[in-house]
Amino acid sequence: MPEGDCKKHRAAGRTTARDTVSEAEVEALVRGICFKTGPPRTVGVELEWLVHEPGLPHLPVPAARLEAAYAALRALPLHSSVTVEPGGQLELSSLPADSLTECISAMQADLDVVRDALRPHRLTLSGVGADPWRPPSRILREPRYDALESCLDRGGPAGRRMMCSTASVQICLDAGYEEPGPLGYARRWRLAHLLGPVLVAAFANSPLQDGRPTGWRSTRQAVWAGIEPGRSAAPPLDGEPRETWTRHALDAPVMCVRREPGEGPWSVPEGMSFRAWARAGASRRPTREDLVYHLTTLFPPVRPRGHLELRMVDAQPGEDGWVVPLAVTTALFDDPGAAETAYRAVKPLAERYGPPGSTAAPHNPLWLDAARHGLADPELREAAATCFAAAVDALPRLGAGVSVRDAVATYAAQYVAHGRCPADDLLDAVRDDPVPHDAPHDTPGKDVRR
Repeated sequence: MPEGDCKKHRAAGRTTARDTVSEAEVEALVRGICFKTGPPRTVGVELEWLVHEPGLPHLPVPAARLEAAYAALRALPLHSSVTVEPGGQLELSSLPADSLTECISAMQADLDVVRDALRPHRLTLSGVGADPWRPPSRILREPRYDALESCLDRGGPAGRRMMCSTASVQICLDAGYEEPGPLGYARRWRLAHLLGPVLVAAFANSPLQDGRPTGWRSTRQAVWAGIEPGRSAAPPLDGEPRETWTRHALDAPVMCVRREPGEGPWSVPEGMSFRAWARAGASRRPTREDLVYHLTTLFPPVRPRGHLELRMVDAQPGEDGWVVPLAVTTALFDDPGAAETAYRAVKPLAERYGPPGSTAAPHNPLWLDAARHGLADPELREAAATCFAAAVDALPRLGAGVSVRDAVATYAAQYVAHGRCPADDLLDAVRDDPVPHDAPHDTPGKDVRR
């Protein structure tokens, strides 16, 4: 979850009538912000990690120790920005890179520095989509997170787990051309939502909670599906992307109304959409800054931020496990041939996505099946096999090095060819563990129970 980038937005100041925006102005602003078109040239990645003491992932780390370690990290000359999530997860966000190779090299160099800096604090990074052991515990006490917690608590316990116990690989790609075609923004938008469950299934890596199986290959994705749809759902897949996203963003609930420091907690309205806030009658009308902030409080699986932010991949095992989903996704979007092959492979999945007006991702049957079954789902396995083969074929054309190409090919042979994902390795380890575990259980949240 990318709350850290919101710290770039300063707290709301006192507003006057000249600062506020009308409903029509808000609609125009969102349309202008969401898709910035042009040739797909850059790629970025945001990596979230669980942080714990080496060999003791089940023990909580004192907040003071985490804060001291993170203060040291912020002083380092990194290419990436460093932010901290509410439960202490660490996020590194790359700058937009001109190539896949440049993005990978810069992030690997930063991770080497970060790991070296954490070692004196007796801390290490783990790539897993949801904390398998520790209950959610918030260490950041800031007005934004107080408001987010209050807002999400209305829908059940999934919100706190999302804030404090999950980690992901978020892949950022250019929106694409204005014109139609495999690299056009409308096609890339649709591809992202149909390929998304394939990526969920292929890279699922969070089958445990409280030390026992949950019944989901991606508990992280199940947690997201347990958050109320107004904040976590995608807009309808049919329709022109700018129009559907603009309507969705304006009709989404306002998480909070910010206040200046010292003026008390931020207010958390219930059931007020941004559209309603922009209309006459509110005690404080929203500003353009409020709109930009509101867009950061929406957490769909694909978020248009000028570029496309794909948010559905679990954090991956190993120091460089994140390279594979980044490489595969970039190849399937930015190589025209691979993009066309991927689109043909996932197009039949639209039947399980649902007809126009049905439940949106990640709450619909297609996305839930991906999270629950991973590549044990035959249709998702078939689509993944085609997409991985297309990515392997395309990576040389994108200039990817031998190590990246080999990593993707090895992953395809180890997991995709056998209908497996990293979650299956974790489940095998639990089954082989002589310590008894309770029966599988579903992640709390009314929207994910099947």
